[in-house]
Amino acid sequence: MLERYEVETFLTLAEELHFGRTAERLTVSTGRVSHVIKKLERRIGAPLFARTSRVVRLTPIGRQLADEMAPLVAGMDEAVRRAVDAGRGVTGTLRVAFLGEWTAPVLLRAVALFSERHPDCQVEVREAQLANTRSGLLDGSTDVLIASFPFDGMATGPALLSEDRALAVAAGHPLTRERSVSLEVLADHPVVQYPAVTSVEFKRDRTPERTPAGRPVPKGPAGNTFSEMLSLVALGRGVLPVGEHTRRYYPRPDVAYVPIHDAPPIERGPVWLPSNTTTRVREFVRAATDANAGTLAPVF
Repeated sequence: MLERYEVETFLTLAEELHFGRTAERLTVSTGRVSHVIKKLERRIGAPLFARTSRVVRLTPIGRQLADEMAPLVAGMDEAVRRAVDAGRGVTGTLRVAFLGEWTAPVLLRAVALFSERHPDCQVEVREAQLANTRSGLLDGSTDVLIASFPFDGMATGPALLSEDRALAVAAGHPLTRERSVSLEVLADHPVVQYPAVTSVEFKRDRTPERTPAGRPVPKGPAGNTFSEMLSLVALGRGVLPVGEHTRRYYPRPDVAYVPIHDAPPIERGPVWLPSNTTTRVREFVRAATDANAGTLAPVF
């Protein structure tokens, strides 16, 4: 087994490729760095670095060891950080976001209860857009997002909102004369598409490629935002399956909403990156669930 200082020295030198800078970062002498690396190479049984008077570079074995060791060490550091968080209680900063105005009340109730339970943790709230929901979770600018399920590659908490589906069509469209429609009508009209950055499973759920009977669904143009997608509907470029909440939050004289009678409900709740399941995130999801207990009812 390697000692922590050996691992740290090796990975720092693998990054810096300079004994002097490595020694400065570790606050030790260059002789100490050289001694640790030579000792490690004797244990491995092969050179890890090729050294000249001017250049230090990793050997193939050294590169392999660094590539395999770095993520393991990062995982250990993260585990220790989570343990420290748990021991200290919930502190620091939690960044939360909501997608769509209809999810804002759910988020705000969660923030209020979370802040009451954990007053030492600051909560930052922002509105996300379709184009940056995934990137925000991946780059850490968002810790928890209240959004629609499914969400590929992300952890999801309990559903906090549920609503029936409707079909957005242009005002005056023949379908506006129907009391409700079936998903099968999607095969008869182009369907406006979500942005390319939207997750695959989400698009498959909202704008399927085939109807339940297996009929192909023609694809219409894509919009960059939800409002832009509704504008495409208003222009007659296609239809768009949406949640019933859209009738309330996006009332437009040029768009009508026709209920879909054979589609499962849309569910929304907390979404986060699995590797970012910190104590803060877990406690926020718990607060969101408790604060919104009893709200899981269709939104009209």
